[in-house]
Amino acid sequence: MTASEDRGRHRAIAAAEEGAAMLTAAGMPRMPSRVLMALVASPAEGSTAAELAERLGVSAAAVSGAVRYLQTARMAQRISSPDSRRDRYRLFDDTWHAVLTSGLPIYSRLAELIDEIADDAHDDAAAARGRDMAGFFRFMAARMPELLEEWEGEREALRRGE
Repeated sequence: MTASEDRGRHRAIAAAEEGAAMLTAAGMPRMPSRVLMALVASPAEGSTAAELAERLGVSAAAVSGAVRYLQTARMAQRISSPDSRRDRYRLFDDTWHAVLTSGLPIYSRLAELIDEIADDAHDDAAAARGRDMAGFFRFMAARMPELLEEWEGEREALRRGE
C-alpha cells in the first residue's frame, strides 16, 4: 500500500467513525451506526460479519446484533451464498429512500393519534403541543413524497455528471 493509499484509508476510517458518531447522536444505537458506515465501504458482494468485526475492531457477536438491527430497519440485507457457510451483508440499494418511503404511512397515522390525545388534553399547553406535533407529521406526510421525487431527479443528474 502506498503512502497516499494509506492516508486515504485513514481518512475514510475517520470519516466513517465521525458519521457513526453523528448517527448515534441523532438517536441510532452506536454499533448499528458503526456497522452501517462500514457497509457503505463494503464491496458489491457485501462483507461477512467477521470482516466487519475485524474492520471495526469488535466481536462478531456485536456485529451480528447490529446487522439484525439494520435488517429490521430495512437498511441492510443478508446475502446467503450456496458455496459458503458465511452470510454476507450489504446495504440495500438506495437505503435512505427505502427507509423514508416505508415510514410514510406512519406520519399520517401518528398525526391522527396525536390529535386524539390533544382532543382529550385537559391542559391548553398539552393540547397546543399535540396539535403542533400532529401538524408536523401531516407536513412530513405531504412533503416527503415530493422531496423523494425531487431527489430522484437530482440523483439522475448526478449520475449523468451534471
